[in-house]
Formats: sequence, structure tokens, C-alpha cells
Amino acid sequence: MTNSTAINYLLDLGHLVKESALKAKISASSEDHFDLGYLAAYYEIVSLMQAQAEVFGIPLQEIALWDINPDRDLL
Repeated sequence: MTNSTAINYLLDLGHLVKESALKAKISASSEDHFDLGYLAAYYEIVSLMQAQAEVFGIPLQEIALWDINPDRDLL
């Protein structure tokens, strides 16, 4: 795998995860425990991806997660 393939993969993955997480937030209702669990999983995924990017010195722009704040946008 080339470096550019990995970069494109991470950028695309970030876009897809963010899009799915925000859709899960819209769909979640306080009465549906499944939807709330689904949203909680996306909260963990986005938080982990952002934290790992920071550890590896990867700017959040490079993984398309600079404009989402899990605490603000997914809780």
C-alpha cells in the first residue's frame, strides 16, 4: 500500500464516520435504547480517531474530523 492510498483511505473513512455519526444523532431519541447505544458507539469512534490522530501528529483536517466535536455534536 502506498502512502497516498493510506492518506486517501483515512480521509474517506473520516468523512464516512462523521456523516454516519451525525445521522445517528438525528435519529436518536431518548426512548429508543438501541439508537442511543448506536450513537454512543459513534461518539467513542470519533473520540478515539481524534485522540489517535493527535498522538500520531496527524492534523484532524487530514482525516476529515476537524469540524466535529463529539462532546458538543454527539451527546
